[in-house]
Amino acid sequence: MTGMDSHCRIVGESLAGERPVDERTYASVEVLAERLERLKQSSSLLAGVGFSPYAQKLRQRAEAAAVV
Repeated sequence: MTGMDSHCRIVGESLAGERPVDERTYASVEVLAERLERLKQSSSLLAGVGFSPYAQKLRQRAEAAAVV
């Protein structure tokens, strides 16, 4: 994953099972979600862009962990 920032790397490695899913993973997936929302607001062409099903589940876990 060369050329990607640390948030992409952390989430990618967590999804691939190369690193544990932890607080850094949850924080990174939230940063990426915020970036995605900003991009979607910047252009209607991006309205249908979203996370993969696996990344969506990871984000749901992050949201649940934040509530606890």
